Amino acid sequence: MQKQEPRVVITGLGLVTPLGTGVEKTWKALLSGQSGISRIDRFDPESYPVQIAAQVTDFRAEDWMEKKKIKQMDLFSQYAVASSKMALADSGYKVSESNAQDLGVLIGAGLGGLHDIEQTHQTLLDKGPRRVSPFFIPKIIANLASGQVSIEVGAKGPNLCVVTACTTGTHALGEAYHIIRRGDATAMLAGGTESTITPLCVAGFAAMRALSTRNDEPKKASRPFDADRNGFVIGEGCGVVMMETLESAQARGAKIYAELTGYGLSADAYHLSAPPEDGSGAISCMSKALDRAGLSPENIDYINAHGTSTELNDKTETMAIKKVFGDHAYKLSISSTKSMTGHLLGAAGGVESVFSVLALTENIIPPTINYETPDPDCDLNYTPNQAQSKELRHVLSNSFGFGGTNGSLIFSKMDAIS
Repeated sequence: MQKQEPRVVITGLGLVTPLGTGVEKTWKALLSGQSGISRIDRFDPESYPVQIAAQVTDFRAEDWMEKKKIKQMDLFSQYAVASSKMALADSGYKVSESNAQDLGVLIGAGLGGLHDIEQTHQTLLDKGPRRVSPFFIPKIIANLASGQVSIEVGAKGPNLCVVTACTTGTHALGEAYHIIRRGDATAMLAGGTESTITPLCVAGFAAMRALSTRNDEPKKASRPFDADRNGFVIGEGCGVVMMETLESAQARGAKIYAELTGYGLSADAYHLSAPPEDGSGAISCMSKALDRAGLSPENIDYINAHGTSTELNDKTETMAIKKVFGDHAYKLSISSTKSMTGHLLGAAGGVESVFSVLALTENIIPPTINYETPDPDCDLNYTPNQAQSKELRHVLSNSFGFGGTNGSLIFSKMDAIS
C-alpha cells in the first residue's frame, strides 16, 4: 500500500524589505500603498542612466547575529539569517538535538554576493592579492545563505540552494515542499534573498534597458500594468517561510497560516530574457500548480502577479492569466506588490509568497500602486491604488525569470481543502 504524502503547511514568516525589516512593518506599509523606492545612496549614481532603487534602509545586522559573524557574510546572507530567525521564532519551533536532523534550509539567491565581489576586486587592484580576505569565497557563493542559516539556527536536515534568476524564491518554496512531501525533512526554512544594488549590477541592468529611468519620480517609477510603465526598479531584501508537515504543526499546537497545495514549474525555451508572445511558459506553470492542488481555475480568488512593470512581461502575464482562467480571469483580484517593493530578483518569490499568505490569512488584497493609465492589453482587475477586502480561500503567486524559468505556487486556507 502506497504511503500518503504529508500535507505541507506554513507556520512562520520572516521579511526584510525596502518597506521595512519585519513582517508587521512591511505588511502595514504595503497595505497603505507606500513605496520603498528612492534615489540610490549606496554609491553615487549621478553618471548612471538609472539612479533609483528599492533599498532596505532600516536593517541592523547586529540585531540578528554576532559582530564577528557579520564580517563573514555578504549582505544577502545577513538578510537570510535575519528573515529565517524571524520565521523560526514566529513558528514557535524549538530546534534541539532530537529534531535538528528534521529541519532543513533551502534559501536561494539569484546573483549572490555582488557587494563583496565588486569591493574585493577593487582591493585586489589597489592593494594586491595578499589583501584579499580569506572570507571572500565563502561570502559570495549563493548557497552560503542557506549554509549560514543552517549554522545559525542549528538545522541539520537538507541544506541546499536554487539559483533560477527571478523565480528563485518561488522555486525554493516549491522544492522545499517536495523535500517534505517525500520524507527527507519534517520542516524547512525556505525562501529567497538578494542584495545587488551595486554599481556593476545597476549598470548591467541599465545596459539591457530593463530598468525604469523615471529618476525624477522614484516613487512612481514602478507601475505594473499601467500604460506608462517603462521598466522595473531593482530592489533587495529577503522573504522566508517556515514550512512543515501538518502532523508536525498540529502536534506542536502551532498556528497555521496556510497550506501550500500547488506548485508548478516550466521553461519557455525561447529567449534569454523575454517571454514568448503566446505566454506558453506561464500558462504551463499556472496550469500545473492547479493540477497539483486539485483545483479548477474558478477556485482561485487572488493572484500575486509577477508584474514587473516591463512592457512585455505585464502584457504576456495578463494574456496567460486569460488563457488559464477564461471568463474567471475578469472575476479574479490581481495585484503586483512590486509596485511598492520594486523587483527583488531572487528574493521576489519568497517575499511575495509571504504577502500571498498574509493576504489569504487576513482576507485583504494589497494594491497595485501607480496604476493611472489603463493599457488596453492589460484589462484585468489589478486592485488599483488601494487595498481591498475580499474573502479568500485559494491564492496563486507567479514568478518568471531570465532564461525562461517559471514557477507558480498556490496557498490555501486549511478549511478550503477537503
